[in-house]
Formats: sequence, C-alpha cells, structure tokens
Amino acid sequence: MPEAAPPPLPLLAAASSSAAAPLQRARRRQQQHHRRGWRRPRGLLAWGALVAFFFVMNWWMFSRLQDPAARPHFRLRRLPPRADAAARNGSSLSTLEEVAGAAKGKGPHRVMLTRLLALAAHALAEAETRPEPNDLWEEPINATMWRPCSDQRDWEALEGTNGYIMISANGGINQQRVAICNAVTISRLLNATLVIPKFLYSNVWLDKSQFGDIYQEDYFINYLKSDIRIVKDLPVELQSLDLEVIGSLVNDTDVMKEAKPSLYVKKILPILLRNRVVHFIGFGNRLSFDPIPSDLQRLRCRCNFHALRFVPKIQEMGALLVERLHGHRSHLSPLKDNLLGQFAVESAPSANKSDASKYLAVHLRFEIDMVAYSLCYFGGGKDEEDELEAYRQIHFPVLTELKKTTKLPSAAFLRSEGKCPLAPEEAVLMLAAIGFKRSTNIYIAGAEIYGGRHRMAAISRLYPALLTKETLLSPSELEPFKNFSSQLAALDFIACAAADAFAMTDPGSQFSSLVQGYRMYYGGGNLPTIRPNKRRLASILVKNGTIEWQEFQTRVRKLIQQTKQVHERPVARSIFRHPRCPECMCRTEQ
Repeated sequence: MPEAAPPPLPLLAAASSSAAAPLQRARRRQQQHHRRGWRRPRGLLAWGALVAFFFVMNWWMFSRLQDPAARPHFRLRRLPPRADAAARNGSSLSTLEEVAGAAKGKGPHRVMLTRLLALAAHALAEAETRPEPNDLWEEPINATMWRPCSDQRDWEALEGTNGYIMISANGGINQQRVAICNAVTISRLLNATLVIPKFLYSNVWLDKSQFGDIYQEDYFINYLKSDIRIVKDLPVELQSLDLEVIGSLVNDTDVMKEAKPSLYVKKILPILLRNRVVHFIGFGNRLSFDPIPSDLQRLRCRCNFHALRFVPKIQEMGALLVERLHGHRSHLSPLKDNLLGQFAVESAPSANKSDASKYLAVHLRFEIDMVAYSLCYFGGGKDEEDELEAYRQIHFPVLTELKKTTKLPSAAFLRSEGKCPLAPEEAVLMLAAIGFKRSTNIYIAGAEIYGGRHRMAAISRLYPALLTKETLLSPSELEPFKNFSSQLAALDFIACAAADAFAMTDPGSQFSSLVQGYRMYYGGGNLPTIRPNKRRLASILVKNGTIEWQEFQTRVRKLIQQTKQVHERPVARSIFRHPRCPECMCRTEQ
C-alpha cells in the first residue's frame, strides 16, 4: 500500500500550533499567577510602607507640636478659687439641666457624651455624703519599697580634657530639660567639659529665657563637679572658631533619635579630639535609654532629679502656689525640698482645720494643634471639620497634602486605637468614675482648651472648684513671669509634682512624663499618678448610649487600678518618666 503523502507545510504548522495551544495557555496562566503572586507581596509591602510613612509623619509632626504647659499665648479662663458650699453640696438638678443642654449648642465646639455626663452629675450628688474609695489618694503598698539613690557615686571626677561640648536645645522647657541631662551624660562618656547649655529661641514659645533664668547655674555646676567639669563659657581662644567650617556643628540629622553611646564614641569623639569643641544644635532625645552603662544611666537620673533646681524667683512663687492649693496645710517632703529649696518651709498650722485640703492636679492636653493633627472627630459636625481642616492647611500643610493623595485611617478607627487626645468631658468622666468627689479642688495645668469656655464647662459643671495659677496668684504676683512661657510652665510643673494626686490625659506628653517621674522618684509611694490607657477607655466610652453608670464606673476603676500597679522600668522606657530601676532608685526591705 503506497505510503500516504505528508500533509502540506501550512497544515503541519496549523496542527503543531493547535497541539501547542493548551501548553501555551497553561504557561501563560502560570506566568500570570506568578506575576500576581509577586504583586501581592509588592502590594503588601507598599501598604506597609504607607502605614510606616504615616506613623513616621505622626511622630515628626507631634515632635513639632507645642508642649501645652509652655504655650505662651493661650490662657484658661479665670475660675473661682473655691466653689461655694451650696454648689458643692447642693442638689444636682441645675447641673443635670446644664449638662443635658450642653449638646444643643451650635458651632464646632459641642460637648460629647452628654448622657454619661448627666449620669455622672447624678452620681456625684449622691456620692457627696459617702466616703471616697480607700485607694483614691494612695499608691499600691509596694511603691514604698523604692527610694531615691541616684545621688550615690562610685567613680572619680573626670577633668574633661578631650574638649568642650556645647548644646543649643530646642523645644520647650521639658524638652530642654531632657537635652540638658543627655548632654551631661555624653560629656562624661567622652571625657569632655560641658559648657552651660543654651536654649534656642522659638517663634512658637516666644520665650528668651536661658538656663540661668530657669535653673540655678552655680548649684548645677557644683552638684555635678564629681561627675564632669562644667564651665559657663567656651574659652576665649575657641570662641573665634567657625564651627561650621571646621565640621564641629552637629544637628539632629547627624545623630539619630535615641542614638546608642557607641555612636558618640565612634562619630563624635574624633571630631572633639580634632577640633577641641563640638556644638550640638537641637539635641532632642538624642541618647538611648537602653543599652547604656548603668553608671551613665545613674548620672542621667542624678542630673534630672538632683542637679536641676529652679531659680529662687520660681521657687518662691511655686511655694506660694502650693501653699494656697493646700489651704496653708503644714506639710514637708523631700519632693518639696527639692522643688522649692529654701522656700519649702513648714507653714504655721491653720486655726481652721477645714482650710487644710488635698488637691488633684490635671494636665489637660486638648489644644487646637493637637486636635487638628489627630484627625479625630469630637462631635462638632461639619463646622468642626471645616475649622480643623482650615487650621491644618496653615499649620500642617504636609498632612493636608497627604490626605489628598492617601487613604488615611478613619476618625472612628483612630479613636478605637486610643490615638485621639482626651476631650475635657472624657477626662472628667474618668475622674468621676474613679471616685473624686464634686467638692474636690482641681488644679488645671495646660494651655487654652479647644472650644474654650464652652468645652471647659463640661468640667466646671461637675467639679466647680477649679483652680489655675491665674486664679491663685494675683496679677502683680504673676507680672514677673509675663511673656516667659517656660517660667510659667515651671510653676505648673511645681503645682502638678506637689499635688496629692496627679491625672494626665496624654501619656505621651513630655510634661506629664516628667511630672510622673518626679512624683515616682520623690513620692515615697504616697503620690499617685492616674495614667489612663486611652485605647481601653475608648472601648468603654463608645458605649455612651447604652452603658449604665455602675458598669461604667466599675470598668474605669479597674482600668485605672491596673495602670497604678508597681513595675520596675521596662527595657528602653524613659528614666525621666519611669525611674523605678536599680540605676535610679534602690529597693528597701519591709
């Protein structure tokens, strides 16, 4: 049988193509799947990068926000020094009516949580005749097992022969205080002589105060003379040097935030040895808390808690402020001795014991810059949104542009994560829930509250005995401090540190952190600090429409009790905020 002729070439090509088609489709599917597989990680990486960018921007912007305790151009309204007895102990009917009407106001400053505020007003009226919770003005018993001991030394003084360290610290008084103690520590590390720090003038704080206007220079130099050498000025032969030309200017872009000591030895010491001087510009939080040698950590504590004492002008007015807050009560303590120096004298016993009083200090941090940058919502409707957006366009243009190009977390999500500053009404609900009576004297530290008098009414309607330095001190007494925001902030610091109890509304605040650390170090377990977990508090407040007061009170008290537990400083936590560690404090056996 004759062999069949082969098919024509076009048919072969067609057949070959037909046979190969499934294989090619399979390969294409595999390649597409492979590309999609790469897209998913790339998409996740892109999303992760976006989230990281947002939080970096968040840190950067917040680092530029003003510390409210030092803000010069805002003032709380003048409040009565003491509430009238009838207002303290009378019926809550008028308060209930006022609270119920608080949400009816128009504009961007309407008060939130009015149902809970009304319940709180009723509960405070009922509780006036009952005793306060036993632990309200106390710390846990094991807090007394720690005592200050960073004043102890086990090394010899250094001569500072490697050169001179200068710093020009930015920020407000609280950021500058941290920079000073970091500079002391770096000077010891590098065997350098420290020149008394300078403070950069800021268009935000508008305060020309320098070190000697706030702290006692000679006391600072003498107290630390066994640790480092400190001088008031650079030697004449070095003053004419162009530090920028010779490479001795070091700014915050040259040294990372919370840099390790090894970086200074590797990068800064060679400059110091070559040029005999290094000038740090800014120097905000430029030294890590861990890892760091224990003796250097102790030196940093010694600087903060012992070497920095306010000048007599501030001590005297601070002593007067505390005396009036305590109703001329006779009381001395190591904390007051450190804060007030020669003015920490024992007052004459009051003839009327009812004048003696405890007081609660509250640091509110609810200024317009904090509120605007937070991207949170505070119940003011479109008026509030428009007002805050206009503020962001002027003061936070980067954030405004980011909002246009990026999907940022929603206001509801931010609130659920505890990222929103506590509004005055949220703070006052916390205080009422944990048991502070309506008659409690409350000292308000901070600057102008967003929403002004209308928003502050959320506090004053429930707690009429509100006090500020402006109501406790006369205009003539405050006159020497006028236009010196850092010195006014020092008075707030004294009043908060010496308070029988201190409540913060923003645990991230440098002011609140320093006050908490001071009270922890010198308080002997007798100066409680109320530090809310904002995320957990938000999960309770979100039930404003349904939760009953008893449940709200129970949950908030449990939350605060957990934050008051005594722990040793966790790794990498600030010693300025949490000095309860072997480098700063010592355990005592009881």
